[in-house]
Amino acid sequence: MLHELLLSLSGFPGSIFVNGENGTIKVVPDIPFLHRSEVSILNRLCILGTHYRRFREFIKEYSGSPSSSLDPSRDAPKDHLKLRDGLYLRAFCAGLDKVLDPYRKELLRLEQEILLDPHLTPCHIQEVLEPYQLLFPDLWAVIEQIRYQRGHGGHILEIVHQHCNCGKPMVKDAFQKILFVCHCVLYRQVTAWLLHGMLLDRHSEFFIHKSAVSSLVERQYDDDDLGIGGVTGRQMREVMQLNEDGRLPERPAHTLYAIRPAMLPSYIPVRVAEKILFVGESVQMFENRKQTVASKYTDSVLGDKEDIFASRFHQLRQEPLFSIKNFEDAIDGIRSCVAEHLWRLVVEESDLVGQLHTLKDFFLLGRGELFLAFIDHAQNLLKTPPTSTTEHDVNLAFRQAAHKVLLEDDTSLGQVRLTATSKTPIKGASKKSEAAPQSKSSGDIGWNCLGMTYNVQWPLHTLFNAAALEKYNTLFRFLLSIKRVQLELQQCWALQMQRKHAPAEQSDASKWRLRSHMAFLVDNLQYYLQVDVLETQFTQLIDKISSTRDFEAVRLAHDQFLTSLLGQCFLLMKPVSHCLNEIMELCHSFAVLLITHAASMTDREVTHMDKLSQGFSRQSSLLFKILSSVRSHHQASPHLSQLLLRLDFNKYYSQAEGALAP
Repeated sequence: MLHELLLSLSGFPGSIFVNGENGTIKVVPDIPFLHRSEVSILNRLCILGTHYRRFREFIKEYSGSPSSSLDPSRDAPKDHLKLRDGLYLRAFCAGLDKVLDPYRKELLRLEQEILLDPHLTPCHIQEVLEPYQLLFPDLWAVIEQIRYQRGHGGHILEIVHQHCNCGKPMVKDAFQKILFVCHCVLYRQVTAWLLHGMLLDRHSEFFIHKSAVSSLVERQYDDDDLGIGGVTGRQMREVMQLNEDGRLPERPAHTLYAIRPAMLPSYIPVRVAEKILFVGESVQMFENRKQTVASKYTDSVLGDKEDIFASRFHQLRQEPLFSIKNFEDAIDGIRSCVAEHLWRLVVEESDLVGQLHTLKDFFLLGRGELFLAFIDHAQNLLKTPPTSTTEHDVNLAFRQAAHKVLLEDDTSLGQVRLTATSKTPIKGASKKSEAAPQSKSSGDIGWNCLGMTYNVQWPLHTLFNAAALEKYNTLFRFLLSIKRVQLELQQCWALQMQRKHAPAEQSDASKWRLRSHMAFLVDNLQYYLQVDVLETQFTQLIDKISSTRDFEAVRLAHDQFLTSLLGQCFLLMKPVSHCLNEIMELCHSFAVLLITHAASMTDREVTHMDKLSQGFSRQSSLLFKILSSVRSHHQASPHLSQLLLRLDFNKYYSQAEGALAP
């Protein structure tokens, strides 16, 4: 009977120990030579056999090689209770099997004792196996949690780590052993990503994933690269460099990646994940650059430190307990090396400061004389909605303006190009045709559709990405609209000077006073934007770039620079932005009215001018109230107070209570 008991403890029922309800093993009832107390002991021991059989079935089901299918729909299990294949699930099974080794050795030792002493009692077996009465239910609870929560990838790490925090030494030690085996997969994925820019994650288990997939074909790597045996740095580079036919693989110049929160264990902080993301993207950018074009950057971005970093991660992988401090320290070492290398490449070799000056000259209207000439040339072109030829005509006017101000030989001029595409789609147009320049049925005039593209050279695309260039375009359109209105009001002043000796009309005094008030507001707004915002923020950005050798610090400074510009230009504050847009529209309408009817005005034009005057008075008063409301909260909105100081430096604005119009 004792031998059959050992078999049942190994998960194999027999004639005395049989399968009961729910697949549990238990003693056959009403055996005459067994006392009730012995039956109770044997049934309690059979619980271990039931658990062990379930463990063995789970390991057998999921410890095999993951599915080779790359189709997510095929990779998804048909049975809703069946888990998705993956490396972390395999590692969990390997760790679970390792934890069960002592139990199997105990059964082997008990069998040897029974052979030597056939009179051993079940109580002796119960005493020897009693520690597993604590361990096995907790192990099964973890498996049930993984099944119930559909544990996959990094989520399995989170579940196991949660159960490591318990007061049972044997249980805690078992889960730490399982976690150690699972961390081997994590370390190999992190090492491949950090040192070689390789994302070996066919089953979507890593906490870093592609957020935009390129249309180019990338080679799929075998999951065995992350197996128990691992792969050396040299082998990884060989896999990256060659296809099966010996040719370089086609890979995208750069692919956007992001953090997948669902696969990030809670004991790994987000800041650490962001560092890993930054380093891997940077390394991959250099590796792809070397493979796609003939480049002078043939060395690894890590230089001769690659082996040192690989050795450091190998040491971490051997540690029985995962230390987030040691893990982050190793990543910080790589991040510092990559950040300094990128800083040297971007700031020194790619002349980042010179590129920023170019962006300032064009997107932020640093070359004021160029855009004054451009506005004059393109005034008639952009009064109507853009057509299919508008963009070509606008760029021609831009080149003519550059020639007029002697900038046609400037090399930076070739890096920019103007665009004129309507944002309002034509009704009934297909998606494909929506991107094309629209006809006059669109409600957007050319000035509102004007934009600018910039030819970003590698590796400056890491700073001047699509989102950053869109912010530059938003600033460009805003600043250009103010510059255009300012120029139109100056043209009105020129007309006034030409007619100062002409006979005066009844409406002359009011219209020229209105023009003076409009010019006062627009000129001071322009001075605030150019001096207090653009020049100040740009100087601060250059100072920050010069005071660091960390690429991440440079990128953060540039992001803060754009955010500060958008905020201090009030483009992020809807009440102020809307008010300024209304004022610019009123000033533009007034200037057009005045220039068109400079000689004389009919009653209709005078009535229209009175409406514009009332609208300007109302909007300027609203602007004054908004600016005045933050005077007592200088620290909350210092740039609003600064604009108020520019507009009300002589208290004229406040004395008029903001109503500048006559």
